[in-house]
Amino acid sequence: MQDIRLLRKSLETKKIGVLELVTELLQKFEDNSLGAVLCVNKDESIKQAKEAQKKIDAGISEPLLGVPCAHKDVFVTKYWKTTAGSRILSDYFSPFDATVVKKIAQSGAICLGKSSCDEFAMGSANQNCAFGTCLNPWDENAIPGGSSGGSAALVGAGHASFATGTDTGGSIRQPSAMCGVTGMKPTYGLVSRWGIVAYASSLDQAGPIANSAYDCGLVLNAMAGFDPRDSTSQKIDKVDYCELMNGNKEKAGNRPLKDLVLGLPKEYLAAIYSEDVAFAFEEAVRTYEKLGATVKEVSLPHTKHSVAAYYVIAPAEASSNLSRFDGVKFGHRSSGATTLDELYIDTRSEGFGAEVKRRILVGSFVLSHGYYDAYYNQASKVRRLVLHDFEATFKACDFLLCPSSPVVAWDIGTQPDFGTSFNGPENVPKEYLADLFTVGASLAGLPAISVPCGFGKGNLSRRPIGLQVIGPHFSEQRILQIADMFQTVTNWHTLKPFEKT
Repeated sequence: MQDIRLLRKSLETKKIGVLELVTELLQKFEDNSLGAVLCVNKDESIKQAKEAQKKIDAGISEPLLGVPCAHKDVFVTKYWKTTAGSRILSDYFSPFDATVVKKIAQSGAICLGKSSCDEFAMGSANQNCAFGTCLNPWDENAIPGGSSGGSAALVGAGHASFATGTDTGGSIRQPSAMCGVTGMKPTYGLVSRWGIVAYASSLDQAGPIANSAYDCGLVLNAMAGFDPRDSTSQKIDKVDYCELMNGNKEKAGNRPLKDLVLGLPKEYLAAIYSEDVAFAFEEAVRTYEKLGATVKEVSLPHTKHSVAAYYVIAPAEASSNLSRFDGVKFGHRSSGATTLDELYIDTRSEGFGAEVKRRILVGSFVLSHGYYDAYYNQASKVRRLVLHDFEATFKACDFLLCPSSPVVAWDIGTQPDFGTSFNGPENVPKEYLADLFTVGASLAGLPAISVPCGFGKGNLSRRPIGLQVIGPHFSEQRILQIADMFQTVTNWHTLKPFEKT
């Protein structure tokens, strides 16, 4: 799949028609060879394609007009089922579109369908979906990362130009890294959460997954903006997120980043448990140094507590948000219940998967009388300390660099391998610990992007590795520029599974 600018040029010059393109991609969606698609509505997609072609024929030129995309199945949609990867919503149709879905439709992009995700976005491997396993397009024995694994897999395979995702603790950045694509988590509140099936409301943030930083900027231009229906939506001046990236190619040979200071958090560096990740990251750092950036070691001292804090706060909010699924208002309803209590118990027992039940139980426990202060209140204090760490660090450097994941994608049905150097708690699922480099920015509400920066070696040579850039609140323009500059002088983001041998 071409990047969005090249595709738009092909559409405008009639090298390819929108209907022809959409019909070809719909076949791939219907084949669903990666298990990455949960719902297709061929008639609606073709209708959108015809409307887009009419606008192109009339001389209308918009950045996303006629561009094919997919929406993670936690965004509610009128014309496609919204399951959130759960049996409890297996036949749910929303009466309205999420704000993000509506904005992208207004931009002229064509929705091909809904992408697979971990149930209610709970997971780091996209293996918790009630409707089957999602595969990594680079290596079908590997996980695609989660919870937006379906979106990342579809973009990585070239089946869509871009896709939407949600990032609660790394669920855009981590699957983007593992599927060899670019994914951005915006500042909390920049993109409306209205119409997203909620997991953890103080953490969930919608963002784009695409082939490049520039494409992410184009999609973010369509997604971002104040929404009065979302109480967490932020009123900020509208900006063009591609503006600073224009001209990067011409600047690339002139040490364009000579005034930039990039921090390497020592706590993250010590937690890189894969030699392949370490090697790719060191090469990426050298690339930035060649571009003129100054690199220095910095510290985020409360990093060691961030995963624990996240897995208290997120389940606590989930236990509250998921209480609405009770078999009464909408969604699955148990047919065998004879009392109200049985209705609640049976509906949730039948509808929720194991990971969702686990997090509801954890969340209910940490919010219960006698344990609130010991767990939830303490986690909230740690969250403030994590934010203060980032704020202090950004006084010493402009942006942070680190891998998107401490390990490459692991095999389906297994847990990540942290090697013999791992000294973390053995009673915690290792999948949770794979979020170490992403949960901090989520707890602090910071923007961050993951870009491809290499591949594993040996048996892992077809498994991509991601580089993460983290910045201060509302610094998306600069983060995209820094990521785009890296992609101007490297070609990792241009590779596709069928091209790499």
